[in-house]
Amino acid sequence: MSDFPNPDNVFPNSYKTSCFLKNVIHSPNITVGDYTYYDDPEDPAGFERNNVLFNYPEFGDRLIIGKFCAIASGVKFIMGPANHRISSVTTYPFHVFGGVWAERTPPHMEQLPFKGDTVIGNDVWIGRESVILPGVEIGDGAIIAAYSVVAKNVPAYSVAGGNPAKTIKSRFGEELTELLLQFRWWDLPAEDLADTLPLLCDPDLEKVKKILKERMNTEATL
Repeated sequence: MSDFPNPDNVFPNSYKTSCFLKNVIHSPNITVGDYTYYDDPEDPAGFERNNVLFNYPEFGDRLIIGKFCAIASGVKFIMGPANHRISSVTTYPFHVFGGVWAERTPPHMEQLPFKGDTVIGNDVWIGRESVILPGVEIGDGAIIAAYSVVAKNVPAYSVAGGNPAKTIKSRFGEELTELLLQFRWWDLPAEDLADTLPLLCDPDLEKVKKILKERMNTEATL
């Protein structure tokens, strides 16, 4: 039997600076796909505690991260309860300090703007020290430049960066992008993925596009 990396291992190699995140997640509102890793020389297994901030599952938002993502050191995901009330003349959270302030104000979390789930696609690379704000969606195959603050959705197979992050360019032409989104290599069975690795790592994109078209046309006729 082939020696495939085990997605159920916390530390996938001897360096122990990277960990497969799904194995160190405990919050019910966080899900992470196979082989997605976080790299940190200090405490990679402490991702949920150190890198997912203001996470209160009772608030109702979720963090969903796909498969085969590469998350660099210091990346932070800010969850919805980090916000303040913005519908009134003051943003100050009187309620959380108790006493008569709590008696005369609505429950704190009920006043917060709800941005929805934060969704990171598959094969996404998020650069060092980037910050992902609540409710953002980052598409499959996207790259987030280091030290970016992502406040808006990022299209699949694009490069985004800055504060606030903006789309800088598309990684590939429209045809190859569509082929990759249809192919969904991250869902391949282990043997098929191993056989496909040379193609996925080939810098000759015209060759990759040609082979993907042929492969998908063949599968469509079966």
